[in-house]
Amino acid sequence: MRADTERKVRKFIEENFLFREDRATISDTESLIDAGLIDSTGVLELVAFLEGEFGLRMADAEIVPENLDSIRAITGFVESKRATVAA
Repeated sequence: MRADTERKVRKFIEENFLFREDRATISDTESLIDAGLIDSTGVLELVAFLEGEFGLRMADAEIVPENLDSIRAITGFVESKRATVAA
């Protein structure tokens, strides 16, 4: 399930934030903010995607770089939220 989550997150980011011709991909741990790929509006788009795609509800306190700044962080956050809901 984690691999499927990562694949969906990566696809969304690549389709919506990798506009520069010199960027074809992004590593799992690369900071989306530091790479200049996502800004505050992009974070809102990402949150909307995560809530819609994975059926999550994100509290304002969860919308922080620790949860949303890399593909690995996003995947871990989504899987953690899903596990909490399932429990």
